[in-house]
Amino acid sequence: MLTPSRFDRYLRGDQTALNAAEIEGYEMFKEKRCATCHVGMNIGGQSFEYMGIKADYFDHRGTEITEGDWGRFAFTNNEDDRHRFKTPTLRNVMLTYPYFHDGTIMTIEDAIRVMHKFQLGTDINDKETQQIITFLHTLNGEYEGKLLQ
Repeated sequence: MLTPSRFDRYLRGDQTALNAAEIEGYEMFKEKRCATCHVGMNIGGQSFEYMGIKADYFDHRGTEITEGDWGRFAFTNNEDDRHRFKTPTLRNVMLTYPYFHDGTIMTIEDAIRVMHKFQLGTDINDKETQQIITFLHTLNGEYEGKLLQ
């Protein structure tokens, strides 16, 4: 692990690595099913998922489909892979905007809302969104003893 985080320390048993609000955010992350795709040591990066399971993301976006929107299809030429993208890791996600394969989502709040609408078919309120964001900050890692910013 090049950029271990406070969340890693928490998972290894350091109960002081996260505060109560961060733990609540982690619980909300799991309750809202974010951990269905964002799993494993990297909190993502282990599967290819169809973008727009519950609603048409590309229609909502309102721009032309580009080759960049083809997803895994660009490599496999398998029609089932069209619009299927590798689930990104959420490590350091608070530092890696803009979001999504097309870079059209500028804030983490919007990314969370879009994921809920188009992947889960649900809405998420502002409080729940903020709880998840509080947790996501714990995924910012350190490199050579310094917190990434």
